Amino acid sequence: MTHSSGRRPWSPPRTGRRRTALVAAAMATVFVAVGPSSAAGPVAATGPRPLGIGDPLYPQLGNPGYDVTAYDIALDYRRQDQPLDAVTTIDARATASLRSVNLDFTQGSVRSVRVDGARAGFVTTGEDLVITPSGRIRQGAAFTITVHHTSDPHGGSSGGWVRTRDGLAMANQANAAHQVFPCNDHPSDKARFSFRITAPKALKVVAGGLPGKRVRKGARTTWTYRLAHPMATELAQVSIGRSAVLHRTGPHRLPIRDVVPTADRARLEKWLARTPGQLAWMEKRVGPYPFENYGLLISNATTGFELETQTLSLFERGLFTTHELPRWYIGSIMVHELAHQWFGDSVSPRRWSDVWLNEGHATWYEALYADERGKASLERRMRRAYGQSDAWRAAGGPPAAPRPADPGQQIGIFRPVVYDGSALVLYALRQRIGRAAFERLERRWVLRHRDGVASTADFIRLASEVSGRDQAGFLHPWLYGTSTPPMPGHPGWKSDEKRSAKGAPLPSVRRAMREVRHAVQPVAKPE
Repeated sequence: MTHSSGRRPWSPPRTGRRRTALVAAAMATVFVAVGPSSAAGPVAATGPRPLGIGDPLYPQLGNPGYDVTAYDIALDYRRQDQPLDAVTTIDARATASLRSVNLDFTQGSVRSVRVDGARAGFVTTGEDLVITPSGRIRQGAAFTITVHHTSDPHGGSSGGWVRTRDGLAMANQANAAHQVFPCNDHPSDKARFSFRITAPKALKVVAGGLPGKRVRKGARTTWTYRLAHPMATELAQVSIGRSAVLHRTGPHRLPIRDVVPTADRARLEKWLARTPGQLAWMEKRVGPYPFENYGLLISNATTGFELETQTLSLFERGLFTTHELPRWYIGSIMVHELAHQWFGDSVSPRRWSDVWLNEGHATWYEALYADERGKASLERRMRRAYGQSDAWRAAGGPPAAPRPADPGQQIGIFRPVVYDGSALVLYALRQRIGRAAFERLERRWVLRHRDGVASTADFIRLASEVSGRDQAGFLHPWLYGTSTPPMPGHPGWKSDEKRSAKGAPLPSVRRAMREVRHAVQPVAKPE
């Protein structure tokens, strides 16, 4: 994720981060408001409870007892101001004996639930949908859950559906996928995804992955998409609107598919044409692109951020149409989201406190790209980050142990310390082990953990393996310390906590999302 400068002037900013009653009445005649179902007998009101897997930053997120292997999500879109009818089918395998199954789900109504074809009881508690099948699910057994529900686009400001000028897109990071569809909403449980979306025939529907069959029936069209690689729930993407879909070819004949507002296709072409070169640049540094296709989804919406949804990165239209930002800077933000396809998407965090591995690496390649094009000095940017690092740690915790977000501000974990503060850790490690060993580490990291999840401990172990000596003693203070250690090779660098206190997050989440990304402005090199 990056946070847009949008329409702000190009100057050092402050820091910090980003129903209708008639519809509800109509839906109430069709759907049972989430609550006990009589299909398989009543569910005790006092029994079910939210579980969670104990993630330090989102304790209620995710659920124990099973691993999801696949999601099939069917959505029926009519108009952007009313809930979508939906069917979510989940294939899973029990890792424990289960009398009930918890899914993360909120902001929707549930009509029915089936487990292996048999009707099941269900109730909601907190943001969990608790399902009671007709019989116990034994450990090791494969099972299928089918939930008929609605998906409400009136999600507010905390993520999930994003309402564009003429339709919808998704922005599920960090914990908002379950506002769109029932799921095990934690990046440690990746699964295969397929989508079937029905919409008016005048609209274009695009989702992550490769397109399948398209069927038109009367005034409506059903589009299908399937991702070839496992994906975390937060990375799902569906776009519905009056869009143009543009195609080109990247390195090794990789399909590139961009989705843009139809009226802007010519205006945006100069930016879209950069993607093949940026893919080649990233592949030279970290190895082959890990997925089946790539592209940009440029939405006509104001979000305050860009987002690395798998195979189809989400961007604000305003990032490309503003005249307030240098071209080289916009290009580096494109690389940031592209780098996430390796760091964060293909290799996902085991828990959310490992998010520095996502954002630190994406920021690193963003900065390196600008540096190698002679537009902004990497060393100067890192020195400025070093000067603010102690204040960032005081405000938000160290890179690998960030503090939880304030209540109601769930994306508040995306503070400066996980961006430039975490790229600074990578710079320190490169200074310590040398450029050649660092580049081997990066390539081996994405290869070893491709399509999986990895932790900070995994990274430390691999850094030690590649460099030929234990790096735990070096990296632990950088990742977990309350103060910033000395920078190898730069004994004169100082961290000025008072001067850099502007790194603290602002109270307004939306304003903060828009501004935190730019806590350290890259310093342009002289022309």
